[in-house]
Amino acid sequence: MLIASISGIRGTVGGRAGEGLSPADVVQFASGYGAWVVEQRPGTGTDRPRVVVGRDARLSGPWVRDVVCGTLNALGLDVIDLGLSTTPTVELAVPGLKADGGLILTASHNPKQWNALKLLNAEGEFLSAAAGDRVLALAKAGVTYAGVDQTGVTTTDDSWLGRHVEHVLGLDLVDRESVRAAGLKVAVDAVNSSGGVAVPLLLEALGVEVVPVHCEPTGHFAHNPEPLPKHLTDLTAAVMEGGCDLGISVDPDVDRLCFVCEDGSFFGEEYTLVAVADHVLAHTPGPTVSNLSSTRALREVSARHGCAYTASAVGEVNVVAQMRATQAILGGEGNGGVIYPTSHAGRDALVGIGLFLTHLVSKGVACSELRSTYPDFHMVKDKMQLPNVDVDAALSALRADVSDAEVNDVDGVKFDLAEGWVHLRKSNTEPIIRIYAEAASPEAAQALADRFASRLRHHLESAPSLA
Repeated sequence: MLIASISGIRGTVGGRAGEGLSPADVVQFASGYGAWVVEQRPGTGTDRPRVVVGRDARLSGPWVRDVVCGTLNALGLDVIDLGLSTTPTVELAVPGLKADGGLILTASHNPKQWNALKLLNAEGEFLSAAAGDRVLALAKAGVTYAGVDQTGVTTTDDSWLGRHVEHVLGLDLVDRESVRAAGLKVAVDAVNSSGGVAVPLLLEALGVEVVPVHCEPTGHFAHNPEPLPKHLTDLTAAVMEGGCDLGISVDPDVDRLCFVCEDGSFFGEEYTLVAVADHVLAHTPGPTVSNLSSTRALREVSARHGCAYTASAVGEVNVVAQMRATQAILGGEGNGGVIYPTSHAGRDALVGIGLFLTHLVSKGVACSELRSTYPDFHMVKDKMQLPNVDVDAALSALRADVSDAEVNDVDGVKFDLAEGWVHLRKSNTEPIIRIYAEAASPEAAQALADRFASRLRHHLESAPSLA
């Protein structure tokens, strides 16, 4: 399978050409991206545009990196190869090196047979929709490669994981000495990717005893890499057997973060951002943002601190745009993604760890006790197949059919009701309609999801056909 979109290209590795992510696909898309970089800042003489490249530990990573670097060099661009890295590390390195863009070779939480190219601009942020469209157009149209005397070069710089750690330690709201004094013992499941290097590096700098779980960056993922409770049984066992204060799980590219409490219960990836917000807002009050499919708890914790909350469309680019529009002090997504613009405008698990541990030790309570201080909501995530009808018309009809809710239609339709909320939207990556609901109990959340799914099906039956 191969999926090309404004946010990059991703697919499965292996099989016949045309069936997945092939070297030819990587060349085509890297060429389109490199041509876009040249358009943004044409090089003159020896002053060539520069692109930072980093990768997670996937087995396909080395050959994808070689093809990407060679293609960019053939276009006349210089490349700085960070080697084994994380998505937020590359995001920091691009402006840190005054480069003209960045490529992250990772399929995030997808299984090991997947890989992807994620695209950054000169600020180290994901491309806008317009820029992504231009990259796709250039990739499709074909590009002109540089003459032999203008060939770019690739150099390596493996210092950036260490620089990333020092960046986290330098944040005002990360208290290195308080965390060190607490004498924490923490288990870490990094699914045998680059987090197995980066997270222990940070924790050891904070004086934390590390119990490694799947921290060898071999690319052989020990379990499904999405950091969900059903995939983290080894981490839970390590926390309980090792008498750890908590467990930390990150996805392969280290932009998602979740915790396991000392008693084996799950803090909940939806609550990573909530806890970090509690810490940040206590010291630096300001607006917060999360996407429409994230927990209501962030809104309530923001209100505790007298701060405003707004919701954005799903997607990191949309969250960041809404954060800028509201001058938010913190934002992110309910999948464990923390965006702290004082650091940089991207999801960063290392920043999240530094802020969370500082918050935990400042409260002087166990991880499970901290979790109990936040509103206890439960979420259901369902889906239905995308029919060949005008789904937008059906969603509009559903909106007109509901009179007892606050409605947000910036991305699909979200209904906020007294008992909870439900969000229905077409997926950006699969031929499905996503149906997320949240309420005070799992049963109430499921009932909300079922009720609105039934009403949507009714409207889909009468929606205009797209055939």
